[in-house]
Amino acid sequence: MTSIAVVTTIYRYLSHAQHFVDRFLVGYPYEGEWRRPEMKVVSLYVDQSPAGDQSQDRAREFGFGVYATIAETLRCGGEKIAVDAVLIIGEHGEYPISEIGQKLYPRHEFFKQCVEVFEADGRSVPIYNDKHLSYSFEKASEMVEDAHRLQFPLLAGSSLPVSWRLPDLELPLGCEIEEALMIGVGGSDPMDYHALEGMQCMIERRKGGESGVKSVQLLDGKAAWKAGESGLWSKELLEAALSRCDSPQGLSVEDGRTQDLLGNGELMRLTEKPAAYLLEFNDGLRATLLMLNGAIKDYCFAARLKGDTQPVSNQFFLSPTPNVTYSACLIRKIEEMITTGKAPFPAERTLIVSGALESCLQSRHQGNVKLDTPHLSVKYTPPGESQHARA
Repeated sequence: MTSIAVVTTIYRYLSHAQHFVDRFLVGYPYEGEWRRPEMKVVSLYVDQSPAGDQSQDRAREFGFGVYATIAETLRCGGEKIAVDAVLIIGEHGEYPISEIGQKLYPRHEFFKQCVEVFEADGRSVPIYNDKHLSYSFEKASEMVEDAHRLQFPLLAGSSLPVSWRLPDLELPLGCEIEEALMIGVGGSDPMDYHALEGMQCMIERRKGGESGVKSVQLLDGKAAWKAGESGLWSKELLEAALSRCDSPQGLSVEDGRTQDLLGNGELMRLTEKPAAYLLEFNDGLRATLLMLNGAIKDYCFAARLKGDTQPVSNQFFLSPTPNVTYSACLIRKIEEMITTGKAPFPAERTLIVSGALESCLQSRHQGNVKLDTPHLSVKYTPPGESQHARA
């Protein structure tokens, strides 16, 4: 039985730790069956224990240890590393906020303590790191470099890229994308990350693979809409993305009517704090994330491919709480990495998204200026298949 150590910020109802760890404890639904991983959570480190903490109850029920330090957790209280994989879940909890609006989750610090154990004990094991690698691109880069240096699999990121898609759109590997646009909700560092990575998992399949981000700009309020008027993002792509949305607000909620949010002007009226993330890539691709809080409640993508007369588009399907079944899709990929010793998609995807988000927040902090981003020249080849759920 494969043994797993969990290193997390908090463990309570609907926290990421609860979603992830419970599935390894009791199993999870996937592709029409109940999966019971041949894996056992044997140790847990929890950084904070707020009201509603479930860690001690889960430990008693399922027979694993809760340890005071990360080193003890990986060694299960012994002298040497005693687990076959580590889950780092640095999401939720009370942590400082940076001057540019990032919640300073200690993912990098957790990761480095794991690496110290690997180096001291002469053995490395696979790591899954939930969502961003770090709020700092420099720290995130160090994490990826450590994984390469010590030759252990590193999987990271959001559940959006591995969730279901409506329709089941997979862009052809090597396609030529003329422009891309994503719509989503969030308005915060933790939530906007989901939307950016959802867009990244689509556009990385373009001809030549990922070449890195050349520049970014984050526009707010009226400036976000004016960017569309001036051609910095495509209204045609916005219409295509909105056509996949199942959660229009306003009149649709009030009396059930179907709305052309863009055509009737309701989109601008309903959106509370519009934000446009403008990304220009080294190969010339322009991609935009529009955050439309108040107008919609889901995440949709659209792109114009060379040679096609109509945009392609899809919704990233997110199932409701408390099951949050799309998290099970990510658990399946973690299980696959632990079993095969190979991450199903490169951590460089998460690295470039982590860095792009940080730079966009810097753009906002500096007065919504356009920033050149030579440090984001991250290159990687995407997997042959998109890795999203299909059944």
